[in-house]
Amino acid sequence: MRWQGRKESSNVEDRRGLSPKGVIGGGIGGIAIILIVMLLGGDPSSLLQNLDMTDQTTTSNYQETVQEKELASFVSVVLAETENIWHKIFSDIGRNYVEPKLVLFSGSVQSACGVAGASTGPFYCPGDQKLYIDLSFYDELQKRFKAPGDFAMAYVVAHEVGHHIQNLLGTMDKIQSLRSRLSEEEYNQYSVRLELQADFYAGVWAHYTDKLEGLLEEGDLDEALNAAAAVGDDNIQKQMQGYVVPESFTHGTSAQRKKWFYKGYTTGDIRQGDTFSARDL
Repeated sequence: MRWQGRKESSNVEDRRGLSPKGVIGGGIGGIAIILIVMLLGGDPSSLLQNLDMTDQTTTSNYQETVQEKELASFVSVVLAETENIWHKIFSDIGRNYVEPKLVLFSGSVQSACGVAGASTGPFYCPGDQKLYIDLSFYDELQKRFKAPGDFAMAYVVAHEVGHHIQNLLGTMDKIQSLRSRLSEEEYNQYSVRLELQADFYAGVWAHYTDKLEGLLEEGDLDEALNAAAAVGDDNIQKQMQGYVVPESFTHGTSAQRKKWFYKGYTTGDIRQGDTFSARDL
């Protein structure tokens, strides 16, 4: 991606080196809570809505590496590019785009959705309209998931921004309202459609970033598609347990994630991203 020299977003909070100390109530004790079992999750607030946490921070001996400094600049540029594109798209549909914040953290972080650790992967919290990313996830993408390249990380940021779009358009609230009325397996099906729509929105962003800004380089699209496939439920479950359990999927298969990102990229039309009405995911 041709990002060097581009404007960085002003909506970045750098909390690296700060560690929250959450005092967890509700009978949970000191057990660590995993907000998102799978990577690139959507709305973690439902897992923590009944917990009582304090918000204290301590400073660790965090030292930014040269690679992390460059990566922090990169994700800031990507965020700025999402702002440019989504302002245009929202203007075209007669709406005002409210820019999200991106929080960089190391180790663990306090959000309006609770305390999260680096193991949760990047996530979006609708409660504070912020994206949270530990830059060490870039190494996870390259080494564990075999998804190298800067545009693979750009896809990650764009996917989380996709959840912000869903929040602004009211989609998240509609899906969350169904949770108490559905079984876990039934709700998982809606969760999959929510995640695939976020992939679609990421593809829409990539479409305009390429067509209007000309920032994509040869191989960038393949990097994003490879990253989308790498974080498919089937691929992650195979890695973690050696077999897949389709009824437990919450994000979609590798093929589905690639399909909806690519559909967003090729169409550039948010009206074609209704994953909830689609019969064939």
